[in-house]
Amino acid sequence: EVQLVESGGGLVQPGDSLRLACAASGFIFRNYDMSWVRQAPGKGPEWVSTVTPYGYGTYNAHSVRGRFSISRDNAKNTVYLQMNSLKPEDTAVYYCSTDALGRTTKGQGTQVTVSS
Repeated sequence: EVQLVESGGGLVQPGDSLRLACAASGFIFRNYDMSWVRQAPGKGPEWVSTVTPYGYGTYNAHSVRGRFSISRDNAKNTVYLQMNSLKPEDTAVYYCSTDALGRTTKGQGTQVTVSS
């Protein structure tokens, strides 16, 4: 069974940084793309970033480009999202996601709130 557990969220001020982590289990982690998606209050899910299996390719949504960076550690089965220069509009629940084993799975999410 695919399991994803996010951590690292919190309440921060505009301009601050946070690093989210997602610990994965139940599949061969290094074989799959990993992504972060977010959902703000009252809005639908928004794709944020994706990293390819060995980390050579990373892709970011226009809204976070230049501020957020996705990475992974295949030895630890963990994917990270480094978020810099946070803005109030980044407030959302952040989920990591994978299509491993033929279905899309998300974790339980971690709340990020950016407010002064």
